[in-house]
Order: sequence, then structure tokens, then C-alpha cells
Amino acid sequence: MLSAAQVARIRNDFPVFDREVAGTPLAYLDSGATAQKPATVIDAEQDFYAQRNAAVHRGAHTLAVEATEAFEGARAAVAAFVGADPDELCWTKNATEALNVVAYGLANASAGLGGAEAARFALGPGDTIVVTEMEHHANLVPWQQLAARTGAGLRWIPLGEDGRLDLTDLDDIVDEHAKVLAFSHVSNVLGTINPVGALVERARRVGALTVLDACQSAPHLPLDLHGLGVDFAAFSGHKMLAPTGIGALYGRAELLAALPPVLTGGSMITTVTMEGAQFMAPPQRFEAGTQPVAQAVGFGAAVDYLRHIGMAAIADREEALAQRLVEGVARIPGVRLLGPADAADRIASVAVDVQGVHAHDVGQYLDAQGVAVRVGHHCAQPLHRRYGVTASTRASAYLYTTDEECERFLAALAEVRGFFGADS
Repeated sequence: MLSAAQVARIRNDFPVFDREVAGTPLAYLDSGATAQKPATVIDAEQDFYAQRNAAVHRGAHTLAVEATEAFEGARAAVAAFVGADPDELCWTKNATEALNVVAYGLANASAGLGGAEAARFALGPGDTIVVTEMEHHANLVPWQQLAARTGAGLRWIPLGEDGRLDLTDLDDIVDEHAKVLAFSHVSNVLGTINPVGALVERARRVGALTVLDACQSAPHLPLDLHGLGVDFAAFSGHKMLAPTGIGALYGRAELLAALPPVLTGGSMITTVTMEGAQFMAPPQRFEAGTQPVAQAVGFGAAVDYLRHIGMAAIADREEALAQRLVEGVARIPGVRLLGPADAADRIASVAVDVQGVHAHDVGQYLDAQGVAVRVGHHCAQPLHRRYGVTASTRASAYLYTTDEECERFLAALAEVRGFFGADS
């Protein structure tokens, strides 16, 4: 586990923590939305632009060679970080795009594109796509759209009262008609870590593809996609210290080789005639147009930073922060925790409903105390509807979060109802 002294040294690597908000040191508890960036990541992106900015895979001059090496070196670093091979990792602009690449790729296969190899992906009436009730809209809406395009049905695994998936009827929901099972590794609202092994095992038993939303696990937990056995996965750079505008799609090599591309044009073809085109092998097949080169270099620097700190140490530290946050929220009258009431199998992220006070008002009060949190439905309206609320306030910690910042959040949260007169 990271000690207080180690956390203090880590914070020195992040320029943002030199600033104040509302006349007090910033307590940033919104890492679930986007993480802050260490100087090494900022410097890596700036150095690329200053020293080796060029188009990749397109030139023989020195800068082009150096840019390509940096671009592909970042791919290898990120792939290794998540337990994948470099040719299984495709750059996207974010995880939302990565999930859409899979969903629309299946739609293209269902329309007859991709030839015989892609036929395995075809869906139609009588088939089902399965998601969960806790999904971020990015891992729900694309599957709704795929169902509408193909005539397949959409089913979901429900949430229990405890903030965990209710797997009681798993075998009935993921039955022999299921072609896709898409689910979050960790809930972006509840912080719940889902039982990937049980879900993958059931999907394999019926021959369904598994698609993992790893946005909230890749930054916080040791991740081995080969070990998890999922078919596809998506995650975003900006949640794990990297720049914005860069994400990744993982796919098992044989599946990516058969999946029809969605975005087409330059950089992803081998031969083009006026009558048709032939596509490159993955990952370039899924990287049409000008690539996010500087962002990818920054992503590589981010995973190098995380690897140096150690993901096991980060996970252990966040487990302790989760315990502090969950127990602290439980002590505040009129504040309801959404999600598991204990710190087991969850990350250090807590979403709460404050009785009698709208989440946006809660967030503004906390901001006035220098505490930055996320408010709203967090792109998970069905989840909030399940628990009878329209919005919540979420505090999410990361490797640079201190115990004192958590206590500042809890102390300010305890004052909210009194400030708004909701405790009378």
C-alpha cells in the first residue's frame, strides 16, 4: 500500500495541486470523470510536438520515422499494461468510440459486409444482446442501436438492492439466443467491481461474445485482459493520467481480423480501385485518418508512470480510501449511499443522495469548500431510476488522493443539509 509520504511525493508530480479553489487548497475528488495529469505526461506530449511531430506510417524522413516509433512504442506499452498484444490494441478517440466500433462492426457484419469471416458476428431476429442495468450510456445506447438495426432483442441483468448485479436468473437471461454480453468491469456510479469470471464463463457456455467496459478498472486495478478471457474491451486514457482524445479498443486477434471496420478512408487500406477497397490487418484497419499521435505518446507515458508506482499498491491504497469514504458516509444523517454498504469488491468511489437537497446544490456547496466532485446522472440514467433518484453526488479518489481530502469531503457533506435547511 502507498504510504502517506509516498502519496505526498506523487502529488508533487501533478502541477494542478499547486492551485487553490475558493481560497483553499484544491481537493480533487472527480477522478472518475477525468484524472489529473503528472508532469511526465504533459512533458511527453509537448516534447513530441516540439521534437518529432510528423505523420506516422507515411514517410521515410527522420521525423516521420521517429514519430512512428513513438506512436507504436506507446501502443506496445499500453497493450502490455492491460495484458494484451500490440496488434490487439486499436487507438480510438475514447472508450465510447471503441464500444461503437464493436457494435457497428457487428451491424456491418449483419448487413453482409466482411465476407465469410465476418458471418460469425451476424445478428438477427431471435438473437439477443445482453447488457446490465448499471451500464454507462456508452455501453448501453450502442447496443440499443444494434438491436434496432438487426432486429435482435435486448435484455439486461438487473441490479440488486445492494448495488451489485443480481445473477439469480443469469442462465435464463444469457441463454442460447444470446450473441453478445456487454458489461462494466466496475460501475462508474456505484464503484462495484463485477464478477467478470462468472459472466465470461456463462457467455462462453452459450457462445456469446463478451464486451468489457474497463474505463473504471484500468486506472484503479491490475488488469489482465488475456487472463480475464473477454473478447473485446474498451478504456479511456484521460481517466488514467493520459491526455484527452485518446482511448483504446482491445479485441482478441482472430476477432479483430474478422470484424468489419466502421470508419473507412485513408491509413487503413492496402488497395483502392474505383470499384472497391481492401483493408489492412488490425490494428490499422480500425484507425482511419490522421491518428491521435501526440495523445498516444502521452498515454504511453501515463502507463509508464502507473507501472512505476505499481497497480497493486494503487489498488491497496484505494481499498483503504474506499473504507474511509463508505464508513464516513454511513455516519452522516440524511445521506444515502448508492451501492454496496461495505468496502469489499469496490473502488474508492462513492455516490450519494442527500435527502432534501438536489445533487447540483450539493456539488456547488462542496465546490465552495474547495472540494471538486461530480454531480448528475453520470451517464447512467437507468441505474439512477432503479434506485429512485434522478441524480447523485459522486466523490471518486485516485492514487494522489489524501486521507485529509476525504475527510474534507465528508465534513462538507455533513454540513449540506443544515446549510440548505433540509434537516429541520
